[in-house]
Amino acid sequence: MWVPILVGVIALLAGVALGFFIARKYMMNYLKENPPINEQMLRMMMMQMGQKPSQKKINQMMAAMNKQSSK
Repeated sequence: MWVPILVGVIALLAGVALGFFIARKYMMNYLKENPPINEQMLRMMMMQMGQKPSQKKINQMMAAMNKQSSK
């Protein structure tokens, strides 16, 4: 009587653990392929566009990007 319940609980726990590790692996691969933009990358992009990046301008752009991503 209690064996099917025990099997169900064990299967549920195994599914949660397996799902966690698969999601973790997926996110690690995603962040490796698409790293978040940092100040160094922003500075390089601005220089490639022909702009002379000042620290104030970079800080403004980082704040705007952080504000946009938090929405």
